[in-house]
Amino acid sequence: MNSHDSESLSRLPADVDVVVRARMERKEMQMLDKLVEGLGHLGVVTTTNKALGEVMIQSTKHCWPDLKRAIEEMPFEIEFLEP
Repeated sequence: MNSHDSESLSRLPADVDVVVRARMERKEMQMLDKLVEGLGHLGVVTTTNKALGEVMIQSTKHCWPDLKRAIEEMPFEIEFLEP
């Protein structure tokens, strides 16, 4: 990455990324990861506490509404946690 690219990235608004915490059944965590991965560019799922079924979903402010709707239609229960 050259210095011009670094300068461009530093000028991005702070709210470009959306990070959402959620909780779900442990047995469904891998399914969420695979389904979100299959959606391509909408977001990334990271397990934050496997024992409690907690995940972090990272997206952009532009993609999050579409990703949230897709997740809500998935065949399992998920609870979005307050920040």
